[in-house]
Amino acid sequence: MKRCDMRFEVIVPCSTANLGPGFDSVGMALDRFLRLSFSPADQLHVETVGENLEGVSSGEDNLVIRVMKKAFALQGLSLPAFSLRMKSEIPLTKGLGSSAAAIVGGLVAANHLLGSPWDRDDLLQMAMEWEGHPDNVGASLYGGVVVGTWDGERAYLISGEPPDLPVVAAIPNQPLSTRRAREVLPDSYSRAEAVLSSSRSNLLVAALFTRRFDLLKAAMRDAFHQPYREALVPGLKEVLSDACDQGALGVALSGAGPTIIAFASEKERIQAYFREKFRELGVSVEIVELKACRKGAYIRLTSESNHSKFVGNAKGVGV
Repeated sequence: MKRCDMRFEVIVPCSTANLGPGFDSVGMALDRFLRLSFSPADQLHVETVGENLEGVSSGEDNLVIRVMKKAFALQGLSLPAFSLRMKSEIPLTKGLGSSAAAIVGGLVAANHLLGSPWDRDDLLQMAMEWEGHPDNVGASLYGGVVVGTWDGERAYLISGEPPDLPVVAAIPNQPLSTRRAREVLPDSYSRAEAVLSSSRSNLLVAALFTRRFDLLKAAMRDAFHQPYREALVPGLKEVLSDACDQGALGVALSGAGPTIIAFASEKERIQAYFREKFRELGVSVEIVELKACRKGAYIRLTSESNHSKFVGNAKGVGV
């Protein structure tokens, strides 16, 4: 096994997906980060740091390592030895794209070590094999707001400037698996339901890109997945109904949940509303203010590097 003779860090933002009706297609990067620090070692070593990575494997079945191994295999190579220190501000199974960040981080790191055989669109296509929808991985890779589609063979994606609005998030302490959140969705929808969800998703994208934030209240009202997930997320039904009268411009379940996010017109007021509502419900939550992240995954060199076969800047990925 070859040895990685360099030090670098990959920084990946977390993401919120759907923003209401943009199911599996609309995402936005947020300012909590996964940091992957690589350094030379004679054998593969993975260290996970912090409570957000509790229970995450430090062996070869770690998601980042599995992604990197597959990327190297595509080039007919074995993964070199290195030491990887993982630190994350992204809570697991809370609807903030923790697995997508790991996938993107692994791909960006592998591309860097391999000497940049792939551009950013190539990395997006590779990420789709792991994630299956472009909203979270697209946001973590490109930054900003992303709108994408995946037809089972290829992803198509547009990225744009995110809204310059405070994002208030209520993060319940109870996790919710994406699998469970998808199991409650129906297998089919009526024409009326499909038309309503499609039209609201179209309005959402237009409102975000034209800065018509006054339309977010209507545009983020989803009929596609959120009504079916209300039983899984205590407080979701009440918050979706009332938050826009309590300082929010628009409110949605973040990804599969259970985190709920709101674009805030009055951030102190919506924070107070979240605290009081979940206190009434007896639900333990963390209320945080987040910001949209304009920059997607990037590499920071942490020392002089030995420019061998396994060294190169990540082409197409912001450095």
